[in-house]
Amino acid sequence: METSMIWRRRAIFLAFCMAILTAPFVAEAQQVGKVYRIGYLTAGGGVEQSFRDAMRQLGYLEGQNIVIEGRFAERKLERLPDLAADLVRLNVDVIVTITTPAAQAAKNATTTIPIVMAGSAFPVELGLVASLARPGGNVTGVTNNPGSGFTGKWLQLLKEAAPTIRRVATIHNLSIAPEARGWAEMQDAARTLSLTLLSKDVRTADDFDSAFAAIARERADALIVLPNSLNVTHTKRIVDFATQHRLPTMFGDGNAVKAGGFMSYWTNWGDLRRRAAIYVDKILKGAKPAELPVEEPTKFELVVNLKTAKALGITIPQTVLIRADEVIQ
Repeated sequence: METSMIWRRRAIFLAFCMAILTAPFVAEAQQVGKVYRIGYLTAGGGVEQSFRDAMRQLGYLEGQNIVIEGRFAERKLERLPDLAADLVRLNVDVIVTITTPAAQAAKNATTTIPIVMAGSAFPVELGLVASLARPGGNVTGVTNNPGSGFTGKWLQLLKEAAPTIRRVATIHNLSIAPEARGWAEMQDAARTLSLTLLSKDVRTADDFDSAFAAIARERADALIVLPNSLNVTHTKRIVDFATQHRLPTMFGDGNAVKAGGFMSYWTNWGDLRRRAAIYVDKILKGAKPAELPVEEPTKFELVVNLKTAKALGITIPQTVLIRADEVIQ
């Protein structure tokens, strides 16, 4: 009887030891088998390939260990709050936001689900984070702020590419704080370059016709277009107007140049999406958004359209072309 008890105790002890030794492997197997749900909230439409590719390179395969729940406002910003609330109801593991309005909608919808900005303007000033170094809440990621004085660089590039310009119209929305700030900086640069600026404050689609009429009436000879959601939605409309009036344009979106615009210079959007994927990976592995510093852009993209330049009778100097990241023939 005593021998039997000894063997029974030894068996229990061995079973206990085996449980301790195998526990990490069981936990690892459970982690490997987990499928994460990634919310993707954008003011536009569709999940960008640069984000998908970056997630794949980090070891996340759609349908295997991640599911991307895309919610797209299709440029109708009033839809963003409901779309954000839908992602919260799904209890996704993290929400990736594209554009500042999307980040604001997500933050208003949840204080617990991690939010990764894949490009947002002035997150501190807009209350998305406490500071860049220590976000302090459930929001982190990368900004699309190109830095102080960037709008002045637009004027410099435009003047260098088309030296004869004198009167430059700007289509922007001054109710958007970053654009109001950029307008102030642009005025300083214009004085240095001896250029006259013509402000066209466009806040709704109905404002474009009056803005176009004023630009033509005031004899602008160049046009700068801020990369807000409304302007991006109406890119073709703006490009068609500029083409009709033979205006060299500066956009903040390379797609506008591919659509016939003259040139663009701004933060490299694809790079922001790729960097956002790195934040998602860190958060899924246990990092807290409050402790992940917000990063600023490090890559910028200059795109020029030689076909458009030729149609305008402009020969873009080699000093500009050699700096271009993409030249459309």
